[in-house]
Amino acid sequence: MEMHNSNRLADATSPYLQQHAHNPVDWWPWCDEALATAREQNKPILLSIGYSACHWCHVMAHESFEDPATAAVMNELFINIKVDREERPDLDRIYQSAHQLLAQRPGGWPLTVFLMPEDQMPFFAGTYFPPEQRHGLPAFVHLLRQVARAYHEQGDAIAEQNRSLQQALERLEPVASGSRQALDDQPLHSARQQLAQHFDARDGGFGSAPKFPHPGNLDFLLRHGSDSGDDEAIQMALFTLDRMARGGMNDQLGGGFCRYSVDDQWMIPHFEKMLYDNGQLLALYADAWALSGEPLYRETCEQTAAWVMREMQSPEGGYYASLDADSEGEEGRFYVWERDEIRDQLDTVEYPLFAAVYGLDRPANFEGRWHLHGYRTPEQVARSSEMDATEVSRLLAAARAKLLAHREKRVRPGRDEKILTSWNALMIRGMARAGRLLERPDWIDSASRALDFIRHTLWRGGRLLASYKDGKAHLPAYLDDHAYLIDAILELLQARWRSDDLAFASDLAQVLLTHFEDREHGGFYFTADDHERLIHRPKPFSDDAMPAGNSVAAFALQRLGHLLGNTAYTDAATRTLRAAGPHLAAMAYAHPTLLTALQEHLQPPETLVVRGTPEALTDWRSALAGNNAPHRSAYFIDADARGLPEGLAARRPMALTTAYLCQGSRCLPPIQDLATLADTLGKETAKNVE
Repeated sequence: MEMHNSNRLADATSPYLQQHAHNPVDWWPWCDEALATAREQNKPILLSIGYSACHWCHVMAHESFEDPATAAVMNELFINIKVDREERPDLDRIYQSAHQLLAQRPGGWPLTVFLMPEDQMPFFAGTYFPPEQRHGLPAFVHLLRQVARAYHEQGDAIAEQNRSLQQALERLEPVASGSRQALDDQPLHSARQQLAQHFDARDGGFGSAPKFPHPGNLDFLLRHGSDSGDDEAIQMALFTLDRMARGGMNDQLGGGFCRYSVDDQWMIPHFEKMLYDNGQLLALYADAWALSGEPLYRETCEQTAAWVMREMQSPEGGYYASLDADSEGEEGRFYVWERDEIRDQLDTVEYPLFAAVYGLDRPANFEGRWHLHGYRTPEQVARSSEMDATEVSRLLAAARAKLLAHREKRVRPGRDEKILTSWNALMIRGMARAGRLLERPDWIDSASRALDFIRHTLWRGGRLLASYKDGKAHLPAYLDDHAYLIDAILELLQARWRSDDLAFASDLAQVLLTHFEDREHGGFYFTADDHERLIHRPKPFSDDAMPAGNSVAAFALQRLGHLLGNTAYTDAATRTLRAAGPHLAAMAYAHPTLLTALQEHLQPPETLVVRGTPEALTDWRSALAGNNAPHRSAYFIDADARGLPEGLAARRPMALTTAYLCQGSRCLPPIQDLATLADTLGKETAKNVE
């Protein structure tokens, strides 16, 4: 890469923007000055959105943004703005929607959008463009000249298109037909049927390649199946989790899942590892282990959590954002192997077993090299080799440890060391839930450290910030930051009670209701009422790679409201569910997290609060560990806990350890006998399944 003088991105906190700081392109960050300059010079804006772990973002940067001739054309014709979609999900969400409407196909990254200078309305959009015409895509420089010519010569047509686009953006979020719209379980059944229709019975997952993990779908199937006694729903989820855990999308040596698979078999991934995927999957595998007892799921949790703590947790406590797909300029180079390299590291007993499980006895599966993928299970190899299964597992573990140590000598992929509030919340929830279900206090410690970092660094003056790096916390937080964090705190409180954490969750909920809620129509906007004014203010309900903020808000506010006896929270959740009615009617299966919130509205969750001495609480928690249920929250609160809000303080400690069990607003008399409580929980679970 030819080095140039730094442009305006040199001081950015985003590693993605810093990667472009020495491009010959005269990049601006998204800022008032850039927008004003576009208006003053009457130049359209070229908006380029990507992220640091994105392989095709790197490709386009190398081919075009590092090329002086291409940069000269960009600088002559446009005001060029570079945006990190992870720091500015508001801009990414709006312009991805615009791309879908303009191009009539899904977007992605890098996202390339051309905007009017006076109001930032997009008039042309695409994703990756090559330097020369190929695969039906125009050459980038040719496209630049055509777009600039259209801007200056076709103003009337563009203005008419922009009016239509603005109307189309508004229609993306239909308004429910009334605040008292009835809620029923029909969307749950519709989604269950739709997911079954899209399920891949051969390889797991939904649809065909490229295959994403869709953790929301799997979580919905596990919860719905557990609550309704639907074994087929549970098996769809478990089968998918099994195939993903054994496949190449899961790093078989170092732990952690890549973003998606390019094939149906979960074999070859795009190799970037994202914090948000792994937080959701860690919680899912913990739930799967609690439900089935399958050792593979516990091992997957252990490997994922170990990777998170080893490679993704900063010394300050927060979790880093991602690992790059590329190292030394090649995608996947850090992860793939020459067969002889593996043979040299293992002894003569380990190698044939390892080769049989991970495919070294088959043709290369990645550009002439081998990416580890579980073609056979250790049990199958044990049977075929007439060896003890336990011994085979021990030898495979030893082989993986040797290869991991050898792999550590390679040039590592780049790490994006931004600490994003929303993504941290997903990992805090995953570590706390897995730590509780698998009885791993070190994971709970990790989650607590991350939450403490967010509260002390990103919570300022009663408002939350979205991003931190290099000592700088900035950018006003979004809906996802608040909703995910409330949900994560409720999960962490079940693992380890801290009254200050509950107070933080209540403060966050109040910010949601004050600054994000649409009180007229229900639901929450993605940005606050005092956020920068953009061309659209989305109100997202459908899940994508991460759960929709509205869905998590409805789920978490219901649970927080039941815990505190605060109807302001449960009422806001109900308004959100009613606002989502048209979305659920149109495509129920695209809203799995919202369906979980709906399920808990129709069948209010159980809330268990146990008060007692620390010793007694430890005993009761251990005794009840096997009595988990997806519709139940359990909080073990020291009798000496202070500062509890009124609704919770009413569940007061007594001379004996005392349990308070409620379903929604219906509460049983206090229970002071552990055996009686265990029996009652069993009966409540059975009743919910009926």
